[in-house]
Amino acid sequence: MTELTPLQQWLMKVGAVVMLIGAATYIIWPVAATVMFVTGTLIFTPMQMLCRYEGNDFVIRRLRRQQLLGDIALLVAAALMTMQTWNLGPARRNEWVVALSIAAVLQLYTAIRIPAELNKKKTEPL
Repeated sequence: MTELTPLQQWLMKVGAVVMLIGAATYIIWPVAATVMFVTGTLIFTPMQMLCRYEGNDFVIRRLRRQQLLGDIALLVAAALMTMQTWNLGPARRNEWVVALSIAAVLQLYTAIRIPAELNKKKTEPL
């Protein structure tokens, strides 16, 4: 996996925290929460997409694709949240919660499995 610079790592962490705060405060203050969630998503997802895997391991490549699907689901959740908050487009209910749940499961699964697979590959004898 390509490593991010310290600034990119910091931006990714800040984006994740802002995204989490935005999702958690939606019930209390929907407009501000939507702005925070969309901002966090637009910071977090590009930084995560910059990490690339250039190896040949099928399992890690599959996990990386799942992680990218999680990023897309986060972007879809941000769009659906925006539609619900400002009554735009066809999404007027809590569809964004479904997209966010799918993204959370994919992100959590890949966050656990990718480092484990990389460590397993690192400790394998040649």
